Amino acid sequence: MKKLALCVALAVMATGAMAKEWKTVRIGVDASYPPFESMAPNGQMVGFDVDLTKALCAKMNVKCVWIPQDFDGIIPALKGKKYDIIVSSLTVTDKRREQIDFSDKLFDAPARMIAKAGSPLLPTAESLKGKRVGVEQGSTQEAYAKAYWEPKGVTIVPYQNQDQVYADLATGRLDASLQDELQADAGFLKTPRGKGFAWAGPEVKDPKTIGEGMAIGVRKEDGELKAKLNKALADIHQDGTFKRLEKQYFDVDIYQSR
Repeated sequence: MKKLALCVALAVMATGAMAKEWKTVRIGVDASYPPFESMAPNGQMVGFDVDLTKALCAKMNVKCVWIPQDFDGIIPALKGKKYDIIVSSLTVTDKRREQIDFSDKLFDAPARMIAKAGSPLLPTAESLKGKRVGVEQGSTQEAYAKAYWEPKGVTIVPYQNQDQVYADLATGRLDASLQDELQADAGFLKTPRGKGFAWAGPEVKDPKTIGEGMAIGVRKEDGELKAKLNKALADIHQDGTFKRLEKQYFDVDIYQSR
């Protein structure tokens, strides 16, 4: 009986040791995507995603630590345990689900093209043939453009981050850029550097490549952390925190489908 009791005690201890007590959550983020995430002049990470994550961490009673990461390597670095979650306007797609898991939806993720104001360009392969379109490396917009436009004569130019896309668009090295509509509206078109540019055509839709909403990326083995995140998300919707933060950055409802 003593041997049995000892075995049971050891088994319980081993099970307890396997369950991680989350006191600090490290967050991978590409800080080149205002108003969702960017670096302030004082070196602080700022933006809607940052404030949203602070609220989630407060609900979970954990410390948040942000770790900068270029977007094209953001999923491999999560899998390599450089950080614990991704909160960086990460779109949910079936291809990404093969590598990592996701929280419940954070907000919607429409994609749309930008070009010079008055440009006749449309987000179609026929209209863009022979043109240069900028995209962020590793983004769903890059996946869409390379799948549907590049094979038909459109030059797709990937950049390490979104700021580089806008820089070359402004100097005329690109004819257009394809990116998240919400980010482009508040982070480019409504800023001084977006002067002279406008939407070119309607929203681009494709569930296979563009996906259907943003969420938090989590390693598949971290189911307990995912559950904590989903509980915290439900709490900030229920107590009005999400709406309050949303109104600080956007003049539209970014959570509901449009």
